[in-house]
Amino acid sequence: MINKVVASAAAAVHDIHNGASMAVGGFGLCGIPVALIQALHDAGTTELETISNNCGVDDWGLGVLLTDGRIRRTISSYVGENKEFARQFLAGELEVELTPQGTLAEKLRAGGAGIPAFYTAAGVGTQVSEGGLPRKYDGAGGVAIASEPKEVRTFNGADFVLEESLTPDYALVHAWKGDRHGNLVFHATAMNFNPLCAMAGKTTIAEVEELVEPGELDPEHVHVPGIFVQRVVHVPAGSPGSEKRIEKRTVSDPVVAPVETKEA
Repeated sequence: MINKVVASAAAAVHDIHNGASMAVGGFGLCGIPVALIQALHDAGTTELETISNNCGVDDWGLGVLLTDGRIRRTISSYVGENKEFARQFLAGELEVELTPQGTLAEKLRAGGAGIPAFYTAAGVGTQVSEGGLPRKYDGAGGVAIASEPKEVRTFNGADFVLEESLTPDYALVHAWKGDRHGNLVFHATAMNFNPLCAMAGKTTIAEVEELVEPGELDPEHVHVPGIFVQRVVHVPAGSPGSEKRIEKRTVSDPVVAPVETKEA
């Protein structure tokens, strides 16, 4: 019987080498593989190239790798919640390939589907297609590396830009349930970029909250089939490394009903 379960998060990421490229699931702090990221941080792995919607926050998610200077380059869509990210980028310490969110999703999906490139209308007529978008600064206010122009073609009277797919060395994802064969189920919005990352990675590593036996998952409810997943590690909810943080807590003061008084 195929058994893709490994004993620990450390064992799951043991061969991720310095300079590796990896897609990391999650949106903000929702659905991020916290245990796998922490294990990679503990291993001291550096010079990483990450592909993710964002790069965590200053002290959580991919932000822990970024803060310690472990990430060399990142392909991301939204990076506005991380002050250290902005500092490193403007200081010339970090290379950033900003990518429209839908394009990033399709680059991952296409990579997993074996499609080398595709045309999209997103970014046509901007620096995304025309080039010149800063990817790395020189630390003195100048641009050290800028994006190159991309091929643009016309279909049915409209212009489209050619985007290449992504097939990183590794993918790290977080799932709600998984079985020993690597079949995965995601919970609600934690699904986000996780299935796309899982498809794209050459070696996909999944941390799962609930580990079940083969046959226990309803096939109609499986979001990522086990053929895309090479390793599974059980990280139960409530265990060390399973903390789920709220990126932005927005609460209001409770409304206090006025107290009625009666005259004597």
